[in-house]
Amino acid sequence: MPDELIVGIDLGTTNSEIAVYTDTGPVVLTEQGDPILPSFVGLSETGQLLVGHAARNQWVVAPERTIKSIKRKMGQNVRVRLGDTDYTPQEISAMILRKLKERAERELQQPVRKAVITVPAFFNDSQRQATREAGELAGLEVVRILNEPTAAALTYKPPSSELHRVLVYDLGGGTFDVSIVQAEADVMEVLASVGDTHLGGDDFDDLLLDYVCERFLTEHGVNLLDEVVAKSRVLRAVESAKRTLSDHPFARITEEFIAEKDGIALHLDLEVSRSEYEALIQPLLMRTLESVQQALDDACLTPRHLDRIILVGGSTRTPLIGQMLHERFGLEPHREVNPDLCVALGAAIQGAIIAGRNVQAVLVDVTPHSLGIRYVEPNAHEDSGSHLYRFARVIARNTSLPKTASEVFQTIKDRQQAVEIEIYQGEHDDVRRNTQVGSFMIEGLSPVPAGNQLIVQFDLTLDGTLKVTAREKATGLQKQVTIQNALADFERNERLLARERLQRLWVASDPSSPPATAEPAELDEQLPMLIAGPREGQRESVQAKALLEKAERLAAKASADDRAELQLLIDDVRAALLARNWAELQRASDVLADLLFYMEDA
Repeated sequence: MPDELIVGIDLGTTNSEIAVYTDTGPVVLTEQGDPILPSFVGLSETGQLLVGHAARNQWVVAPERTIKSIKRKMGQNVRVRLGDTDYTPQEISAMILRKLKERAERELQQPVRKAVITVPAFFNDSQRQATREAGELAGLEVVRILNEPTAAALTYKPPSSELHRVLVYDLGGGTFDVSIVQAEADVMEVLASVGDTHLGGDDFDDLLLDYVCERFLTEHGVNLLDEVVAKSRVLRAVESAKRTLSDHPFARITEEFIAEKDGIALHLDLEVSRSEYEALIQPLLMRTLESVQQALDDACLTPRHLDRIILVGGSTRTPLIGQMLHERFGLEPHREVNPDLCVALGAAIQGAIIAGRNVQAVLVDVTPHSLGIRYVEPNAHEDSGSHLYRFARVIARNTSLPKTASEVFQTIKDRQQAVEIEIYQGEHDDVRRNTQVGSFMIEGLSPVPAGNQLIVQFDLTLDGTLKVTAREKATGLQKQVTIQNALADFERNERLLARERLQRLWVASDPSSPPATAEPAELDEQLPMLIAGPREGQRESVQAKALLEKAERLAAKASADDRAELQLLIDDVRAALLARNWAELQRASDVLADLLFYMEDA
């Protein structure tokens, strides 16, 4: 039986890649020789979906129809507008993932259904779950969510079987991570991971953008930041200049006809030195060194314990980064594997391991956040404010996976027969400053005096699934909950609607596109039962979806005024459909149907 195919995907803030493990090792798949897919999504003037280079090219002249850096919004309860429709970050990321999936299927000449997708090591559970949902929307079964620096470490080949400790410094377009990895023979063990999910090359670009626009304002009295297209053009220019400064001491930034003043065209033409650029970004780089020190402290190591530094991410090409790390550790950072591609290559290696291929590597990863429950501080009173509820760690951050741990808690009231177990992740003793990831009730406890003991056990798997069990010690009564990496706030019915919405958009852009396969077939058969009660709202749902398809077709041909009115009614129908408010759905559908009748008759 042939080995199962599991691809590796680096879903990046700025660029994304897909790789597969072959008989000769991991290989990044290309399109026309280019391994990079820019993480841009847009709509053309005719409504055609653009993903990758085409979307990035359009962003300069039509930023209002283009989305970039969506990774920074993953896990947030927000929506972004593309054309006349609002999308979740999961849906935008799914468009990028589906484009990568199609590339792999075209190159490999076979279906691609399973993937390992990488995320920043410091992504929280909701961000990881959003990434998993994006993969499902793209038609992929996400078999593992893997930390990016851990993936990069898998590409590292120790010079011998002796113990080596490696610092992986991962600075991408939108995030920063540092991990300390211990390699011995074929075993890779992550000792510590620290990071910042809002620090990366995008921030460097913004600083250089502000610097250039300030110089233009001083010279011409015009603020380029106030005009959307001009700002986009300058941002593209400074991104190019940043890359030039990685290899040259100076970069020239030129954009003709960038603005107009008193009827006179103004041109942008100035030179930026590497020293000027490095002075701008140095405060951000110092923040990365603070994270590096924190990782060393967590791993109980000093700089002299390190054997190698590996640079990951395109932003690490900035020469100042290598200089700062060399000064701090006395080691010359390594770039043997392309910093842009090593994460995808490592993900492909992990996919091969999961598929059972003969890969000489064993990976031991860690949890980047502490996990625990809320408890009442002994002798605390209701008026003691923030000191009343505290965070009790059950699994500490940087604990190797998988992990099982338990702690004993006790009731605080006499004859207390119910306890709510609230599960949090974070590092603060004040539980309110951490993130809640789940909760459940254990009821029917023995009516005994205060001090009844409960054993709370956490079981954390390799892929981040957490099972929490609470058991009454005296009787054995227990209750448990399983948390699939996060708060599941992307509801089942919303995911189904998103799949349908993305499929319509994909087919509209490419009629030859095959149907989406975002869920396994056996799961699809269960979906009606999971979405609503027995056939409740089925008729209203079917009618509403047909109505929405018709409305979207007419909207593309409607006048601006009609389109605006139509969009409001479309949004009303969608809101009622998502809320499963069947009475409101019928009312909103009737109003929309009346408008469509009028538009068709006009």
